[in-house]
Amino acid sequence: MKINEVERLVGVTKRNIRFYEKEGLLAPDRNAENGYRDYGEADVETLKKIKLLRKLDLPLEEIRRMQRGTLTLSDGMRRHVIQLEREQENLETMKLLCGRLRDAEVTLAALEAEHYLEEMEQLEREGTNFVNIKKNDTRKRYVGPILAAAVFTGLMGAVIALMVWAFAVDPEGAPPLPVLIFLLALPVVPVVGVFLALIQRFKQIKGGEEDVASKY
Repeated sequence: MKINEVERLVGVTKRNIRFYEKEGLLAPDRNAENGYRDYGEADVETLKKIKLLRKLDLPLEEIRRMQRGTLTLSDGMRRHVIQLEREQENLETMKLLCGRLRDAEVTLAALEAEHYLEEMEQLEREGTNFVNIKKNDTRKRYVGPILAAAVFTGLMGAVIALMVWAFAVDPEGAPPLPVLIFLLALPVVPVVGVFLALIQRFKQIKGGEEDVASKY
């Protein structure tokens, strides 16, 4: 089967399927003639199991361990039930705090946040998990692409500078002006391509491409 047919049968997107392949949860055979992925009934059943477990919010690592046989389905579900119970307790605690804030009937300007924050810190020490507002610095994800683009641009700039220097040292050996402009423009084209790719990469980072692919 082709990926479009698998997408229709299982009800997950091609992006999801590719993501699970990348994570090692799915390994379809390859067609010996053209190298394309060739999905079988076993792959469809595997995807249905992954879909079921992911819709129950089971972590990918737990599914991977089940596939490898280092974790049974029963043990995995037992652990997940415990985790869900903890999350439910956390939600109940947050629900109670929200109710108290509602019943206090004070304005935001008059709210004494320090009192509630101290109480929440005490609850966290006792095991309650509130929402973590400490976000990862996404700027770090931009460093790699920017450095790569800068290095490539620098190399192309060096090539242009070298050509200009060579033609300046030996003007008589320089090609005609149209040819000279063409030669100098050649390194500029890949630089423009790199910057366009960099812009596209920024959009992907902003959208969190794999984060989207790993969820329903």
